[in-house]
Amino acid sequence: MTGSRRAALQPAFLLHHRDYSDSSRILELITREHGRISLFGRGVRRAKSPYRAVLQPFVPLLLSWSGGTDGGQLTGAEFAGEVLPLAASRLMSGFYLNELLIKLTPRGESIQETFDLYALTLASLREGGPEQAALRNFERRLLDHLGYGVDASRESGSGEPLVADRYYHFQPGIGVQPVVGGMVSGDAYLGGDLMGFAEGRLDSPESLRVAKRLLRAALEHCLEGRGLRSRDVMLALRRLETNK
Repeated sequence: MTGSRRAALQPAFLLHHRDYSDSSRILELITREHGRISLFGRGVRRAKSPYRAVLQPFVPLLLSWSGGTDGGQLTGAEFAGEVLPLAASRLMSGFYLNELLIKLTPRGESIQETFDLYALTLASLREGGPEQAALRNFERRLLDHLGYGVDASRESGSGEPLVADRYYHFQPGIGVQPVVGGMVSGDAYLGGDLMGFAEGRLDSPESLRVAKRLLRAALEHCLEGRGLRSRDVMLALRRLETNK
């Protein structure tokens, strides 16, 4: 979508910011109508700036700006309804969602479904819903929106439906293929588990484990070698908890 010269009160979320000069910031945002955009927030770091307390991650915002969607100037910001922050224990999951959006979504293109998915996932995390199920559902649907969805319902190539007690390999960009001959390796999937994933089941530790393996492989393929800092931080925190 071509960047607008002026936009008013657009639904948005702040994904990331970095300091620019002594008083300003470059803001990375996702908006419902204009997709992912970057704006200059002139003076937003000043103590008396009306935007300083508003520009927070994980809360719905209404933003106004002038110029294009890549390098435009922030002209207004306010909360879009009640401000309900994420619990401290779920902040890293929120940052993980933000990093996926920054690295995988196109800049300046309307991605309304993805925006709505992000808002619903934050609401689930905020309200205490199952954290891992919320993350896996976000990953899966984000890949669908981007055209890289994981089809685990049938064999790639032949299109044959899976068999519950047969083993399969999953290759990102190609799909599910049956294990042929030899011993079943540790990276194989049982057909019944893949069928459960295809049906959207995320209601047991095993179904979550299978979904995480599949989606991680698909995401790494899309990221093309670009690591996720938030994932590394989460793993480090879990190691610290384990070693206490």
